[in-house]
Amino acid sequence: MISAGSFFAFLIAGVPISFALIFLALVYIAMTGNWILLQSFPQQFFGGMENYGLLALPLFILLGEFMNAGGIGRRLMALAMALLGSLRGGLAYVNLVANMMMASILGSTVAQITIMSRIAVPEMVRAGYPKDLSVAITAAGGLLAPIIPPSMMFIIFGVIAQLPVGDLFIAGIVPGAMMFIGFIVVVAALGRKHGFPATPKMPLQGRRRAVWNALPAAMIPALIVGSILGGIATPTEAAAIAAALAAFIGLFVYREMTWKQILPAFVSAGRGSAVVLFLIAAAQVFSWVITYENLPAMVATWMQSLTTSPVLFLLMLNILLLFLGMIVDPIPAIILVVPVFLPVAMGVYGIDPFQFGVIICLNLTMGLLTPPVGTGLFTAALMSGVKAERIARLILPFLFSIALVLILLAFVPALSTALKDVF
Repeated sequence: MISAGSFFAFLIAGVPISFALIFLALVYIAMTGNWILLQSFPQQFFGGMENYGLLALPLFILLGEFMNAGGIGRRLMALAMALLGSLRGGLAYVNLVANMMMASILGSTVAQITIMSRIAVPEMVRAGYPKDLSVAITAAGGLLAPIIPPSMMFIIFGVIAQLPVGDLFIAGIVPGAMMFIGFIVVVAALGRKHGFPATPKMPLQGRRRAVWNALPAAMIPALIVGSILGGIATPTEAAAIAAALAAFIGLFVYREMTWKQILPAFVSAGRGSAVVLFLIAAAQVFSWVITYENLPAMVATWMQSLTTSPVLFLLMLNILLLFLGMIVDPIPAIILVVPVFLPVAMGVYGIDPFQFGVIICLNLTMGLLTPPVGTGLFTAALMSGVKAERIARLILPFLFSIALVLILLAFVPALSTALKDVF
């Protein structure tokens, strides 16, 4: 209890969660007086990063850097416009389709919201859409990134839970599609309520040009998803090939990226990766401590006293995660929750680990757009100049649609496991 209290004291004091996790282990060692544990501390710390699946993380971040510099995002937006732009409220649908395309490349909500705020929001405002609604739709579309492959959250969950990351990617396809359909329904309702304008029909010549120009960009998500589903490449190998392809397209096809941008892209990706990898290493130490504390067994006993139903357990867990996601970013939340609740879900309730992983990651994505932390929410506010409070109110229908998907996933495990079993 003292060690847990010290952990929350560190968080309240504003200590970064990675350092708080390390301090927790040191406090526990000091309390128990078991100094032999201190000798294995470095081994536990570096052991958290010795995982092949983690190589995909910096490679996907590098892919995002190359894609941003090479003008790939703008071509995907133009492709979506060519396909859907002539519908009433077409730009709103284009925004979501482009977000889905970007999600299959980036896997990062903050990066996706940053890029799409620069590309989609100005276009929607010029076409007569309310700015606050344009920003809200763009921010909500960013929530597709942690679910549609490749997903940074799935990579981290797979490493902590010791599950194949490629299978997690496949498990996220159907829930991601369900989220996308739910968002389409919400946009249609918003369009009727606010009278979204109709976009002039693009001439056939312009559509052909947009599709032709976007073909190289569209090869990237097709390569990532196709190579993983086909068993041709692991997620790490797919990320490496896709990053190389994005650099080639940016340098030689679109010619928007220069050789001078290569090194800064590697530096930026290295910095972003270092933060996440250090957090994962600290998580290994945290898992080591709670194993000694026998916390999973204690939680299992407590949960069994409340319910014996797997569905009710998942619904209760969703409520807990919803509140946790409001105050903790998704990646630290995964690190805190998975070592405690995954053994309970599998051992006590017989829940499939892939179903559990999809529900955990999908639930925690909502925290990206909910105050008081809401990294994605404040990114959207910063990029657009719209108040975060206004955006938070407008995205509520999108969050309700995610909640509906979560309930369906709790009642129907096949939605997250069937496609994985097929492949």
